[in-house]
Amino acid sequence: MNPGDYSDIINHPHHQSATRPRMSMLERAAQFSPFSALVGYDAEVEEAARLTDREVFLDEDVIERINETLFLLEDRISQKPAVHIRYFLPDEKKTGGSYIEINGKLKKIDRFEQNLVLTDGTKIPLTRVTSIEQVD
Repeated sequence: MNPGDYSDIINHPHHQSATRPRMSMLERAAQFSPFSALVGYDAEVEEAARLTDREVFLDEDVIERINETLFLLEDRISQKPAVHIRYFLPDEKKTGGSYIEINGKLKKIDRFEQNLVLTDGTKIPLTRVTSIEQVD
């Protein structure tokens, strides 16, 4: 008899348990389904691969232009002027963030809270604004 030869058991009947029910095909297939030993690993890899922008700090000329535009808009605030704003939104999970461009109607320039408030309720921190222009 050859050790790789199963001739000693090949003709024996398949064992059937007398106490346990036969497993369904679906349950048997589940034994061989993919298994993730590191739960959340794929999400972490995806998060690490996500790119963010670095915040660019504005020079004095750009800040002055933004302030001039804000003063002009403040005079027309009762008319809710249409504006186009570009601002930096910091990422909550990693360093950096993204630059957002938004169009809307300006409802309020809140100098106490340092926010621009649009009519749809969006609040934009004044310190994050990189450009603002009136669209009318």
